[in-house]
Amino acid sequence: MTHQHPSNWPAATNENLKKGFRIHLLVFLLATPVLWLVWYLTDRTYPWPLWSTPAWAIGVLFHYLGAFVFRKSVNH
Repeated sequence: MTHQHPSNWPAATNENLKKGFRIHLLVFLLATPVLWLVWYLTDRTYPWPLWSTPAWAIGVLFHYLGAFVFRKSVNH
């Protein structure tokens, strides 16, 4: 088994970065209502999705920034 240094790994293309962000956003948009539904159908005494929803949204925001705003140019 040969190991390559990370600098020799193929760089992520802009399309792959954008596709990864779209998948992340889609999963967030589909999973968040499911989390809230589970909370609603079970014990509604403490709104625990209030912790996961904003935290995950921040992750999606940073993923967006990395894919569209602060992406590195690939020069080979």
